[in-house]
Amino acid sequence: MMVLAAAGIGHAVLTGLDQDIARVDPFKDMKNRPAAGHGMNVLLVGTDGRDGITEEDRRAYRLGGTPCNCTDTIMIVHLSADRDRATVVSLPRDSYTRLPEHTDRTTGQRHGPHPIRLNAAYAEGGPNLTVRTIEEMTHLKIDHYLEVDFVSFMKTVDVLGGVRICTPQSMKDAYTGLDLPAGRHLLGGGQALQYVRSRHVDGASDVGRMQRQQTFVAALLDRATSSGVLLNPMKFRDVTQAVLGSVRADLGFETDDMLDLGRAMRHFTPHSSEFATVPLQQVDYEVKGLGSTVKWDEAKAGALFRALRDDKPLAPPRPREQGPAAVPVDVDPRQIRVRVENGTDAKDAGKRLSDALTATGFRVVGQPTDLPNHAAGHTVIVYDPRWNRSATALATALPGSELRPTPGQGPTLRLIVGTDGAKVRPVRPTQPQEQQPVLTGDQVACS
Repeated sequence: MMVLAAAGIGHAVLTGLDQDIARVDPFKDMKNRPAAGHGMNVLLVGTDGRDGITEEDRRAYRLGGTPCNCTDTIMIVHLSADRDRATVVSLPRDSYTRLPEHTDRTTGQRHGPHPIRLNAAYAEGGPNLTVRTIEEMTHLKIDHYLEVDFVSFMKTVDVLGGVRICTPQSMKDAYTGLDLPAGRHLLGGGQALQYVRSRHVDGASDVGRMQRQQTFVAALLDRATSSGVLLNPMKFRDVTQAVLGSVRADLGFETDDMLDLGRAMRHFTPHSSEFATVPLQQVDYEVKGLGSTVKWDEAKAGALFRALRDDKPLAPPRPREQGPAAVPVDVDPRQIRVRVENGTDAKDAGKRLSDALTATGFRVVGQPTDLPNHAAGHTVIVYDPRWNRSATALATALPGSELRPTPGQGPTLRLIVGTDGAKVRPVRPTQPQEQQPVLTGDQVACS
């Protein structure tokens, strides 16, 4: 997020403001590091640090309790040598790994190599051990280190005026307090923090959370590059002052580096950013003494990190005119029956949506009918709770639609077309043990 602060105005202003940046030395005394590749690799970690959060925010956003002093989010951000492409790779915080030999920063005790979850590297050895561990896992040289805590995250989102997020279905998480109905939302800092931290809104746990984090990063990038904040000197200063005072960066990440990345960001678009999760072999890999961990697919992960070292894009070429990639859903659309009703004054609205649903595989029952009062605002999916998974699949195909459970509705879903201009995006059935594909930012963000 600190890069946002570098994209607006000149060297002299930023030189004065970057004195507020807290510095760390994650590369101290490191030896036998991987060879440098092409482009720049930034390790971005989000910690659960919550010093400076008001009591009001603690209560509102469920930020009480004792922090684990560990990394809540771990991403490698690769910027191509020509600064035309940004690649974000999420590393599951529960990834199984072996820590290298080190001294515990809390107890001072010397430890030999031992198995652990990746996020615990920070607790035992701080930024230095985190970088060492990730370099050993990826064989990728980390050039810079950025650390964001809860406070800096919330400030950044608020000073940008919020970030827009689409939720195909409602999201509730009793642990974080997240409660979003289906639709489009402008999230302020507190709600955005709930969104990226939530792990209990679906059965995907941490993998689903990483996908939401990628969605948020894409939306944040789109907000920053489209809102004028990177070109407006006054907004620039607001972002700079909000962000630089509450992040930590390595000693070598200096003014020129920030300006270089900031200028590059002014030319980024969602299409020129790509998002991936390290390929996984098993999401519930049991390790004695640790419990359930996440095991990487070594061969596929190796290929991904080699591509980053060689500065190659991960996403396959996609013509600009091609439509969005099909989104995986739990239920095959060919098994889902839908009855379409037009709740608008536009006579062909029902037919257009019906044809689009048929094109992506749904079984549309009969011809669309017109409701007499034409009073529908949001597009609504009326469904029997016993067919919840089918309704969720249909809502995924209709971003922004509202799910309305109605016991006794039966297996056929009732779709009421509203005046919100809902559009169908293609979906496809999820394959068993399917790996999250590499997506570009325009495929991740609101469509």
